[in-house]
Amino acid sequence: MEVLLEKNSPTLASLKVTLTKDDYQPKVDKSIKDYSKRVNLKGFRPGKVPSHVIQRMYGKSILVDEVNSLLSNAVSTYIRENKLQVVGDPIPNREKAEEANWDKPGDFEFSYDLGVATDFEVNLSEIPAVKRYTIQTDENELTKTVDSLRERFSDSTHPEVSELGDMIFGELKQESSEFTTRTAIPTKQVAEENQAKFLGLKKDDVVTFDIQNTFADQAAIAHVTGKKKEDIGELSGDFTLIVEDITRSAPGEVNQEFFDKVLGPGVADSEEVFNEKVTEVIKGNYERETEALLRRDLETALLDSIQIDLPGDFLKDWLERTNEGKFTREQIEEQFEDFQKSLKLSLIKNKIADSQGVKVEYPEILEFTKQMVRGQFGMYGDDDSMGDTIDRVAAGYLADKERDNYSQIFNQVFDNKIIDIVRSQVATDEQTIDVAEFEKLAKGEVA
Repeated sequence: MEVLLEKNSPTLASLKVTLTKDDYQPKVDKSIKDYSKRVNLKGFRPGKVPSHVIQRMYGKSILVDEVNSLLSNAVSTYIRENKLQVVGDPIPNREKAEEANWDKPGDFEFSYDLGVATDFEVNLSEIPAVKRYTIQTDENELTKTVDSLRERFSDSTHPEVSELGDMIFGELKQESSEFTTRTAIPTKQVAEENQAKFLGLKKDDVVTFDIQNTFADQAAIAHVTGKKKEDIGELSGDFTLIVEDITRSAPGEVNQEFFDKVLGPGVADSEEVFNEKVTEVIKGNYERETEALLRRDLETALLDSIQIDLPGDFLKDWLERTNEGKFTREQIEEQFEDFQKSLKLSLIKNKIADSQGVKVEYPEILEFTKQMVRGQFGMYGDDDSMGDTIDRVAAGYLADKERDNYSQIFNQVFDNKIIDIVRSQVATDEQTIDVAEFEKLAKGEVA
């Protein structure tokens, strides 16, 4: 067997594979013998079918299978051993393939077109410093967070008379169409010019309104009537609501019950301790967000600092062929820049992994999954009695082949290891900013 590489350009190459009869015939002969032991043919005892009969009936297909298997192994082995930065899949040259004479087999010559990335080096010490942000938290941020928590853990009351912001429950009817349903009308969803009708209502009051002209949008009509959005156009005319109950949400009182609802029983026993704990949560949330931004900026720095050329047209053709029927050429063109960035980043990370000897073992994958499951269980995940349950859920999650969870977690653990290496070798420019500035940065609104 002979495998030769010919570079046609910095990003395109051809791989020529020549097979002699000595390469494939022993494998073909062995397969024929195996077939003769397994195949059941009328007139022959099981396992006693003569080889020449198998040759006559299945010889060509066996030859094709064995040659294709040799070719696949030869191409993948050459790429791996020579560390070619192949992108996309090797594409068989159809003209060469059609020249093969399967009826009179002798030497076979096949050719594959390869797309390759240009050679590159990763020197992390030469990457320019990346900005790392610390978000400044203040009393205003604490107040906003506590106010939001009070709304989230609001208390409900049942006032006698309705006001703006209340929820009015009752029976909704339309006599002309025999439509009837029990519903709740949020007064904030009523158009401003019609809100007066829904204020000052008491139990057993009846309010009449035009279903199409009363609410702020179509979604509100769907919510009130229980109809699908596409069906609400069929509704028209006056509807009546017979009031049965009114509920009003009031911000939760800042007391021990509120502390326990937000943080868990007994975590805070005073407003001062509660505020300290909430501030810690705020800082932790912002730290995760700044880490995510730092990760994005580190990846951008790698892409900006390391020059890699890719075979654009080759990759577009390959994407169109492998995703036939799923994406049009126009869609591939529109998304190709993002695809290129992702591919280049993958090549860079793989080179870092190769040079640093990065490996991902199953215990690491399992532990990462356990941490993820603990996070989903919330505060209960810290309970020692939950250990067996978390272990079982994590193992089951990784075993789900249909969703390919194992590969996804593997990639996350691998990615985290690479980013940790990059962080340890690329300098950071520490900066403190306020929340508003950070939000703009995260949205890419400022440089």
